[in-house]
Amino acid sequence: MATVSSSQQQWPVVVWGGGTGGVAAALQSARCGVATLLLTPGAWLGGMVSAAGVCAPDGNELSPWQTGLWGAFLRELQRREPEGVDQNWVSCFGYRPATAEAILRDWCAKEPLLQWWSGVELLEAERQGSRVTGLNVLFKGAQHRLDLEVLIDGSDLGDLYPLVDAPYRFGWEARETWQEPSAPTQAALESQRLFESQVVQSPTWVVMGQLRSDTMPPSAEGDHPLPSGAFEGCTTRFGLERTVNYGRLPGGLVMLNWPLHGNDWHGSVAAAFGSNPAQKLELYGRMVDHSLQFAHQLQQATGGWLELASCFPAINPGESMAFSQEATSLQGESPLALMPYWREGRRLVGQDIVLEQHLLPQGPGATTASLPCNSAGQISAIAVGNYANDHHYPGDDYALAPKSTRWGGRWSGTPFSIPYGALVSAEIDNLLAADKCFSVSHMANGATRLQPLVLNIGQASGAAAALCVKQGLAPAALPVRQLQQTLIDDLQAPAGMVPLWDTPWHHPHWRERQAMALDDPNGLSPAGTLVACPSHLSPYAGAPQPGERAYSGTVIPDGSGGYSLEMESGRWPLITLEPGLDQWLNTLDRPTQTTLIANANPWGPWLRASRRAR
Repeated sequence: MATVSSSQQQWPVVVWGGGTGGVAAALQSARCGVATLLLTPGAWLGGMVSAAGVCAPDGNELSPWQTGLWGAFLRELQRREPEGVDQNWVSCFGYRPATAEAILRDWCAKEPLLQWWSGVELLEAERQGSRVTGLNVLFKGAQHRLDLEVLIDGSDLGDLYPLVDAPYRFGWEARETWQEPSAPTQAALESQRLFESQVVQSPTWVVMGQLRSDTMPPSAEGDHPLPSGAFEGCTTRFGLERTVNYGRLPGGLVMLNWPLHGNDWHGSVAAAFGSNPAQKLELYGRMVDHSLQFAHQLQQATGGWLELASCFPAINPGESMAFSQEATSLQGESPLALMPYWREGRRLVGQDIVLEQHLLPQGPGATTASLPCNSAGQISAIAVGNYANDHHYPGDDYALAPKSTRWGGRWSGTPFSIPYGALVSAEIDNLLAADKCFSVSHMANGATRLQPLVLNIGQASGAAAALCVKQGLAPAALPVRQLQQTLIDDLQAPAGMVPLWDTPWHHPHWRERQAMALDDPNGLSPAGTLVACPSHLSPYAGAPQPGERAYSGTVIPDGSGGYSLEMESGRWPLITLEPGLDQWLNTLDRPTQTTLIANANPWGPWLRASRRAR
């Protein structure tokens, strides 16, 4: 029998990752001056934003919410994608998975205090009382004992929670538990099959397609059969071309992550949360087959206009239940994402919990949720999200309390803040959460699981871990105002935690205004502005965008919050992500001639305008 070598190492911060929040936490911890070890089961480290192929992010699209690591990531994507990020109609941003992975690897490589081990298998954890003292892992054929001070779970499924015996929640909660408006009653949970069969939201195994040309052939809609059988409803609402362009990315790539009668996996996922590797492999194989069937039917429907792409390293599920890869190249041979897109997993029992009502506007006419406060009456917010809530199950859309508003010519989710206590374990003194599996209810998870918010939650978790190590504090004892100021003052990715509608990331007094809002629990109005000093923004003050150009014509308001720009070449729908331009558009009650600086998205289709030309 071969002898397995072993070692023992001391790391102040250890992050178990594979999720978007994991790499964010590890990066921020190292940037804050603490030696950090990031462990991932696979060969790519970006989770949702790269390895899972979900490359058309939802949420936090407006410039006031483009802060922290999400904002820095977005601006680097815009710099590195020569074709631009205006590529599809499900998101304002589309990018290639390899571009995202390269950015994250470059960032991590620049941090001398950060070390990344890929292809790691968790073996066991060691505890002394209410602290985790170490992890035992398998890496490159050797066992390693990792002594640690702070442990962070940055995985999609909350992998560490059962390993360290941390309390967690899983699945549905009845309305009677927390009075969440969209939660089912206890009677419904006990009597309706959906709640038994769909314990968590349906995941998707993303497949990447490749377009053979930049435009759909005129005959493609009518001359070829639409998907049939299990996928026959996927094109019913939007047609074939819109279905394909839903997740279009630079280079003619297409993210096949289609929710309506598409490749969402509605079968049981119990094996993914079990301890039997063979059963997990069998589940993953069925998920992969389901997504490939969907992709092949779309290929047939387009008559070959859509092909399968090669943009990931080829995976071999038979080698590892985690699909670990020896390859380090960002070029690949497979259309299959390296991991499923998990929308929900285990959810930490934390010091605080985020409920659906914490995400909803404060009342009629309000556009922000109430700011979370701790027991001392201090604002405890550490990250801003704004996604409109979205749950994936078989059949019709699940009815949810509305939390959207018309803004900038489009619909956007109303913003909310995540409290620091939702990242802190209620029972394990040195355990923090950094991904979607923080302390949140099943219903609220539908609005808190998206890539932009998770990046900034991970950033907050990493900063907290570093501060705790430096000061010898348990995470629960860390002063939240210190953490908040650390995030605001970050030199590379300053992060906001108060949703100020009138203060974009590039506002000259952004830092001061965030601090003012945090120091006054009553300083934020229900409309999301500072009571003491509302900002009056210029319509010329939007941030420059790569690839933008001037468009002259007549802005036509439709009377219900929508706009279009009539030009000699035709009329385009018009949107903006900038509050200064939104304020100007809201003043229009008749057609108005102007010149706008904008990026064109032919597949939206829309013009994304940043400002008026002087």
